[in-house]
Amino acid sequence: MGKELTFKLMPREQQHSKFDWMNIDCGETRVGKVRGVIDGEKLTICSINIFPEFERQGYAKAAIDLFKKHFDTIIADRVRYAAIGFWGKMGFVDQGDGTFVYKLRLPLENMERGGVRYRPDAGERESFNIEYREAMMKQNRREIKGWWKKR
Repeated sequence: MGKELTFKLMPREQQHSKFDWMNIDCGETRVGKVRGVIDGEKLTICSINIFPEFERQGYAKAAIDLFKKHFDTIIADRVRYAAIGFWGKMGFVDQGDGTFVYKLRLPLENMERGGVRYRPDAGERESFNIEYREAMMKQNRREIKGWWKKR
């Protein structure tokens, strides 16, 4: 990804489509497209298509990082099984129905799902290691169960 990336939004009204499209270009070369729906501060991503010869070069990550700067809520709709790891690494939370959600301010009850990125203010995003906390809770539950058996 040596050249500068450019992102060109093509609103649905301009395309006579029910989707907003964004071209991802590196220099003069088109490397991919994003199809989604913009609704105020919420973006629903229906697909990110990075062309095969440009995959695994950080273009999809760059697009998501751009979206995080401009939207409070991002929904990855109908995520393919092969892409689950990508969305988790990007800080999205699995909703259990094929969608993954990223929110700048996530309600506490959703933090138990793991892999959450949270932004308390306009500063840097903080990462929370929810999996460690869950592992410690499981260990404590086992110790408590053992303590009851000893009595």
